[in-house]
Amino acid sequence: MIKLFQNQQELVKQLTEKELLLHLFLTQVLCLIISMILAYFLFDDLSSFLSIWELDWQEILLFGGLTALLIILVDFWMMKIFPFEWLDDGGINERIFQKRTIPEIFVLTFLISFSEELLFRGVLQTHFGIVISSIIFAILHFRYLSKWLLLIMVTAISFILGFVYEWTGNLWTTIFSHFLIDFVLALYIRFQYIFSTKKGGGSDQ
Repeated sequence: MIKLFQNQQELVKQLTEKELLLHLFLTQVLCLIISMILAYFLFDDLSSFLSIWELDWQEILLFGGLTALLIILVDFWMMKIFPFEWLDDGGINERIFQKRTIPEIFVLTFLISFSEELLFRGVLQTHFGIVISSIIFAILHFRYLSKWLLLIMVTAISFILGFVYEWTGNLWTTIFSHFLIDFVLALYIRFQYIFSTKKGGGSDQ
């Protein structure tokens, strides 16, 4: 099983940056399509589907923002105390985000957070519970399955977002939290790349 996932990682590494971005975009679009198909069959009617969306800005900013802040702080703390190899996803996130502009990072991270939260929290967790949705979320992040620490982290984050969704019943809250986590970490990758190229005397392309 581990060898299978390692082979998949090697295939991903052979993709060009444009192919990797296209793959990411298509994956998120597929998530949206699957979400809408499942929502059509699992929700009783349109009103029950719309009930999970509530633009309560105080709730979104407070619960979503605090959850994201907690996870981001833990992520940076783990970067400090654990060896790089334990947290290395094969450089995929670096290849995706290090040369993107801030508006591009914004669009990509919003697309990822929206599509994944709609599928895993809005549809799967609503109908099958937090455990099943979090397990599926972890499994679909297949590149982490050979890295025990990354697997624990992504599973824990899924459960935390799941608990926030259970608490608020508001999908916008977890979308905002997921977006902030990805956006901040993607910006960190981007600015680390800029710093390293300037330090090394290279040019940022």
